[in-house]
Amino acid sequence: INAFILCVLCIGWVKKKTLNSNEKILLLLACSRFWYLGISWVYVLFSEIYPYCLLVHPIFQLLQGSCTIFNCSNLWVSACLCVFYCIKIANFRNSFFIYLKAKIDRMVPWLLLGSVIFSLFIGILVYNIIDTAICKNLNFTCLGSFWKATIRIEEHFYPVFFLTGFLHTTSFMAVIFAAVFLLFSLWRHKRKMQTNSMKDLSTEAHIRAMKSILFFFIMYSINFTSFILALVYSTKYRNHVIFLVYLIQHAYPGVHSLILIFSNPKLEKTLLRILSCVKCKVCMR
Repeated sequence: INAFILCVLCIGWVKKKTLNSNEKILLLLACSRFWYLGISWVYVLFSEIYPYCLLVHPIFQLLQGSCTIFNCSNLWVSACLCVFYCIKIANFRNSFFIYLKAKIDRMVPWLLLGSVIFSLFIGILVYNIIDTAICKNLNFTCLGSFWKATIRIEEHFYPVFFLTGFLHTTSFMAVIFAAVFLLFSLWRHKRKMQTNSMKDLSTEAHIRAMKSILFFFIMYSINFTSFILALVYSTKYRNHVIFLVYLIQHAYPGVHSLILIFSNPKLEKTLLRILSCVKCKVCMR
C-alpha cells in the first residue's frame, strides 16, 4: 500500500517536475511507513529464523535504531498531515491563523526537514542506549540467556520509554487539536450557511477533511492505547498482550495509508484504474 503511494507520487513528480504541499507530506509519510514495516519484517525474520544473527554486533542495535527513526518520522509526519488539513481548510479570523494559512506551503518543507532531523536524533539516541546496555549486560552465547538478558536490559530502558512516550503523546495531542479546530470551524461554517439550501465547496472540503481526520483520530487512539500497553508489558517476553499490541502497531501504517488513498482523488483514481486492468486480465484468462 505504501509502495503504491510512493510509486504514484514519484511518477507524478517526474512528470510535473514539482509536488504540492499535500503530496510532499504523503510522499515522506509513505516512505517512512514503507521502511518501518520493511525493517520490522527483517527483524522478525532474523528473530524467528536466524536468531543468532541478533547476537552479532551491531545488528540488533541497528535494527532497533532504524525502526525508531522511521516510526518517529511516521508519527510526526502523520501529525503534520492532520495539522496541514486543519490550517488549509479551517476558517478563523484570528490574525495568527491567517498568517499560518498564508505561509503553510512554505513551512511544510521545513516541518518535514525538522521531523527527519528529530527522528534521526531519536534513532541515534536509542542506538547508543541499547548499545551501552548490551555491552554492560550481555556476556553469553546461549540463546536462552539472550531473552533473559533482553528482559533484564529492558528494565534499564526507562529513558527510552519516557522519550517515546513523550513523542507519542505530543503527536497525539497535535492530532486532537487539529480535529477539534476543524470540527469547530465546520460547526461555525454550517451555522453561517443555514440560510443557504445548497452546499458550497468549503462545506464539502470541511466534511471530507473531517472524515479523514476522524478516521485517523480513531486509529491513532487505538495505536496510542497499544503503545501504552506495550510499555506496561514490555518486560514480559512472549506475552499474548504484546503479540496483540505489535499486531495493531504494524497494521496501523498500512490501514491508515489505505484510508489516505481513498481520501485522495488522484490516488484513488489510479488504484481503481489498476484494479480494473487487473480484473480485465484475469477475466481474459
